[in-house]
Amino acid sequence: MLPCLNKKLFGIECMGCGMQRSLALILQGDLVGAFYMYPAIYTLILLIGFVFINYFKNFKNSNKIIITLAVVNLVLILGNFIIKTFF
Repeated sequence: MLPCLNKKLFGIECMGCGMQRSLALILQGDLVGAFYMYPAIYTLILLIGFVFINYFKNFKNSNKIIITLAVVNLVLILGNFIIKTFF
């Protein structure tokens, strides 16, 4: 695993800390552990998958779907960061 430079230099986890380990847990089959490690992992996979599919086949209202998924990801990532940092 790649080390988090933000954590090494400043001692504070970044907003992406846990994403790598969470993806590794998904590949090992530990879906619940992956969620606890990084709650936004499933919505990120959904967003990336939808953007990839939309690149080849354009859907009606795809911009609204992408924006909604991006906002959900932003809320989950910021919420996770705030909880890890301050609580």
